[in-house]
Amino acid sequence: MRRVRTVLGDIPPGELGVCDAHDHLFLRSPRLPGQELDDVSAARAELAAFRAAGGAAVAQWTPYGMGRRAADLPALSRATGVRIVCATGLHQAAHYAPEALDGLSGGRLAGLFVSELTEGIGTTGVRAGLIKVAGGFHGLDAHARRTMTAAAEAHHVTGAPIAVHLELGTGALDVLDLLCGALEVPGERVILGHLNRFPDWAVHREAAAAGCWLAFDGPSRAHHATDWRMPEAVRALAEAGFGDRLLLGGDTVTAGARSVDGGPGMPYLLRRVRRRLAAAVGAELVERMLGEHPGRAFGADWK
Repeated sequence: MRRVRTVLGDIPPGELGVCDAHDHLFLRSPRLPGQELDDVSAARAELAAFRAAGGAAVAQWTPYGMGRRAADLPALSRATGVRIVCATGLHQAAHYAPEALDGLSGGRLAGLFVSELTEGIGTTGVRAGLIKVAGGFHGLDAHARRTMTAAAEAHHVTGAPIAVHLELGTGALDVLDLLCGALEVPGERVILGHLNRFPDWAVHREAAAAGCWLAFDGPSRAHHATDWRMPEAVRALAEAGFGDRLLLGGDTVTAGARSVDGGPGMPYLLRRVRRRLAAAVGAELVERMLGEHPGRAFGADWK
């Protein structure tokens, strides 16, 4: 029977509730100096604001080595009543100091992912519920291929879903060729993030036809097509028969983007995106994207 692996334990998919399917409570990267998400009090306030807006769950896609603060997540979940799904995995190499990746090659990387999914992250006892990996701009470099190969191996051992950062929304079909083709990960176990940033509807349809989950996550930043093209893209997928493959997320990656610091933050997903999409595709589909689909996407037959 499928279960969603939260930081407080496994639950049936139907109990996850209204979910921000791609976001970050904590995140640290050398590419974002001085913009770290590293404040427990701010994270608690952001979760409380999301809960007040009607949210029930958040999937944090922050992977290994980027300041996940896994030890703090159970207490935050209990204090706010928001369920949290935590990630293992690895981002692009540019998000790490070179020495941070020393020793993480081949089977060792897959072993790390499996350990964090089944035993826990470090000594925290918190088990990850998804594997986060990342592609490059219109392609896959050696780091991405190595990381995705390890993720596929960990998936085959555990059953965990694999969530993929697509750089500016590109490279989706290269990811599918590798993960779902050569590495034989079922499409319905793959979640593709940031597709809204590259609104190529033909690519969207091909990814959905492969069984993948398509995550539309925003709100938009400079030069992203996130908000103003997203309703069209979602409507096109729904009209093509792929409305049951869609997810919504907020993707808060800097401190200034949190609602408690004056940005849109997690509540924006329910305060603005929900209503905007409902006007385009109907409230029934939007409520399934928020309340039903995440449980199916993150639920796994854990081995």
